[in-house]
Amino acid sequence: MRLADKSAIVTGAASGIGLAIATRLGTEGARVVIADLVGANAQAAAQAVRKAGAPDTAVSAGDVSDEVAVAQCCRLALARFGKFVNNAGLIMFTPLEAFTSADWLKVLSVDLLGAVHFTREAFAHMTNGGSIVNISSVHALETTPHVAPYAAAKAALLSLTRSTAIEGRARGIRANAILPGAIDTPMLWENPNIKSGVETISPEDVGKPEQIAAAAAFLASDDAAFVNGAALNVDGGRLARL
Repeated sequence: MRLADKSAIVTGAASGIGLAIATRLGTEGARVVIADLVGANAQAAAQAVRKAGAPDTAVSAGDVSDEVAVAQCCRLALARFGKFVNNAGLIMFTPLEAFTSADWLKVLSVDLLGAVHFTREAFAHMTNGGSIVNISSVHALETTPHVAPYAAAKAALLSLTRSTAIEGRARGIRANAILPGAIDTPMLWENPNIKSGVETISPEDVGKPEQIAAAAAFLASDDAAFVNGAALNVDGGRLARL
C-alpha cells in the first residue's frame, strides 16, 4: 500500500469528493483525520472510511475559515502528521454586480483562506516533509456566469499552490493542485446554471468523486515524489475541447 504508515487530514471529508478522497487514502494505508463543518456527518464518514480499510481515523469538526479550528485540527493530527488534502469548498450563484463584500469574503474565507490556514500549520509541524494536495477547479481556468468569487478563489488557490511548492521545497514539503471538472456530486446537480440550462454538460463529461480521489492518492504518495507545483486537470478532457 502506497500510504502505509502515513497520515492525512482531509477537509470537507464528510461527503462528496472529500469523502471519496478520505476513503481512497484510507484504503491505501493512511490514517485519516476527517475534517468537516458538520460533526455528525463527519462521524459517519469516519466509520465508513475505517470500514473501507483505513487503519485509523479521527474526526475534527470545525470551519476551515476559522484559524483556531484549523490549529485544533492539526494538533489532533500532530502525532500522525503527514499529508493534507484541502478540499473544503463554498460556491454562491449571483450576478457579478450583486455580490456584496460580505459575499466575497465568505467565499474567499473557505475556498482560499482555509487552504492558507492549513498550509501555515503544515509548514510549522511537518518537520519530516509531506505532501499538500489542494482541490482547485477548472473554474480557475475557464468559468461560467454568476460564480465570480468562487472562480477567483480557485485561481488564487493555484497561485498559493505554486508559492507553497517553492517555499516548502527546503522543508521537504510538496504542494500540487487538482482541477476537477464536472463531478457527480450534489454541488453539480444543485447548480442553478445547470438547472436553468445556462450551462449544459454531456453525460460523458461528468466524472466520479473516486476519479478525483485516485489523482489525490497519487499526488500524496511517493509515486509523485518528483511532482511539485503542478496543476492537474481531472475533467475527462472537457477543457481541451472547449
